[in-house]
Amino acid sequence: MSNTREQVFPTRMTLTTMKIKLKGAQQGHSLLKRKSEALTKKFREILKKIQLAKLQCGKLMSLAFFTMTELNQANGISNQDLLYLNILNNVTSSKPRVSINAKVENVSGVFLPILESNVDNTVNDFKLIGLGKSSNQVNKCIEIYSKILETLVELASLQTGFITLDDVIKITNRRVNAIEHVIIPRTENTISYINSELDELDREEFYRLKKVQEKKQIKEQELMLLDKLEKEKRQKELEDLIKQKEAMSLEEGQDEPKDILNEDKDGDEDGVIF
Repeated sequence: MSNTREQVFPTRMTLTTMKIKLKGAQQGHSLLKRKSEALTKKFREILKKIQLAKLQCGKLMSLAFFTMTELNQANGISNQDLLYLNILNNVTSSKPRVSINAKVENVSGVFLPILESNVDNTVNDFKLIGLGKSSNQVNKCIEIYSKILETLVELASLQTGFITLDDVIKITNRRVNAIEHVIIPRTENTISYINSELDELDREEFYRLKKVQEKKQIKEQELMLLDKLEKEKRQKELEDLIKQKEAMSLEEGQDEPKDILNEDKDGDEDGVIF
């Protein structure tokens, strides 16, 4: 029991604190559980988008390979190196054709980076490439590789959000499990322990008060008995005293006639003698 509860002194103040802590833990568990569900839902949506983006990127890569092969065939094997050299020489503009903007999306308190690619069609470093033979193949190749670049940027954004959400979901689930399986049971065990100790103290206090009341009643009964005995003793003494007085008065009353008779007899004898 001591290993599954907090080491606290069982008082009513501690009990109130533990109840507040339990309520906070339950509310926190509910909020984290909802957060985990929202993040998991977003995680699955991003996973589906990543799968679609990878399939699309694979198809575009395959199409771009065939388009580049057609472009090489149209320009000829001997002109392939010249084509690459012209492309590298024409990339001289200081202004980029493709720029990437970074934004942030807030999902249940988690900030996910969002990358967006913007193509500036006014900037074209390939306008003179393939002007003689294969301008259509060059434009088609530029369009496909631009789509590949957009897909890669989108895939990088999704992959970054996927990794971020994966880490946050793991941390959130660990917190949810810790609250559910450690903090809440420990707090409940602590509350049960404090309640049992307080009940035991109440029973001890009730037993003590009962004993005190019994002793008080016994003392009162003894005092009442002593008073009764004292009264009976006084009553008995009073009765004995009255009886003694009555006996003494009776004795005095009997002695006086005897003395008169004796005096009369003495007088008669004296008269007879004389």
